[in-house]
Amino acid sequence: MSAATREQFAAEARAERPDLAQLCLLLAAEADPALDERAMDWAQIELDRLAGMLPYGLRGARAWASAVTELLGGRMGFHGTPADYDRLSSSLLHEVLRRRRGLPILLSVVWLEVARRAGAPVYGLGLPGHFVIGFGDPEEGVVADPFAGGASLGAGPAELAAGPRTPARTLDIVLRILNNIRAWASSRPEQSGVALWALDLALLLPSHPAKLRYERARLLVERGAFREGAGELEAYAEVMDAVDADAAVRIRAEAVSARALLN
Repeated sequence: MSAATREQFAAEARAERPDLAQLCLLLAAEADPALDERAMDWAQIELDRLAGMLPYGLRGARAWASAVTELLGGRMGFHGTPADYDRLSSSLLHEVLRRRRGLPILLSVVWLEVARRAGAPVYGLGLPGHFVIGFGDPEEGVVADPFAGGASLGAGPAELAAGPRTPARTLDIVLRILNNIRAWASSRPEQSGVALWALDLALLLPSHPAKLRYERARLLVERGAFREGAGELEAYAEVMDAVDADAAVRIRAEAVSARALLN
């Protein structure tokens, strides 16, 4: 991703109403250098096209859920398989639109964006280890699973019924996608560069866990950027001084060890 594209990502993340599809496409540009402005336009147009295929005049959460499921899960064949967890492309919106396969959260992004464009009352819902979409009032419980082609969850699994169904915010969805990418890369040492850009983008979000700075510093050291990594460890230790002095001492010791590797 170019510096200009990262600036676009940061600006969109700080917009009053961040555009979920645009953030996902700017994110995907890190992984796919061929994803230029023209390709991003194609993805947005494809979402518009799919939205235009939904019937007019739908009323009620169940009618919307049924129509979106019939179109995307049925006619268009969007769904996921276990093999999709092994592919980085399953976290890239343009690839999910092209392949009609992806992780639960990316398939949910497709469903959300298509349904919203058609005027549906739709929202994303993050569950432990899964992501689905809901229609209408969250308390109505009209929930569909895009990974399963839109299968209704009905009353839902235990984790769905256990607490309030709070719609996921746009930036929370983006952070969760970046976390998925980091998890994918963490089990593949040769993909540490992917983990690094995922961390870089997460740190551009206006709200993110502070520990990501520590993770980035350690990753830099692992990649051989000892001086830069040590500097970031020291900067993070200063932050930790006011929160956990013992942790700050340990982090400074890591920085010293990293600098020693320069000799």
